[in-house]
Amino acid sequence: MPLILASPGKEVKVVNVGGSPEVRQHLNELGFNIGSSVTIISTINGNLIVKVKESRIALDKSLASKIMV
Repeated sequence: MPLILASPGKEVKVVNVGGSPEVRQHLNELGFNIGSSVTIISTINGNLIVKVKESRIALDKSLASKIMV
């Protein structure tokens, strides 16, 4: 399922990252690697604030929909 459908407060594992090669590279550099843990902090109008490794990152709907968990 896409990351945007995960419940806030829940920790999930990344199973796939889609999009163009540039988008996949960008998400990979942010820490969205296959097998990494992501915790949803909050959602606002479909946009997410997530915790990856020890960082909090804001993602818009389009990026979050490319991350499968």
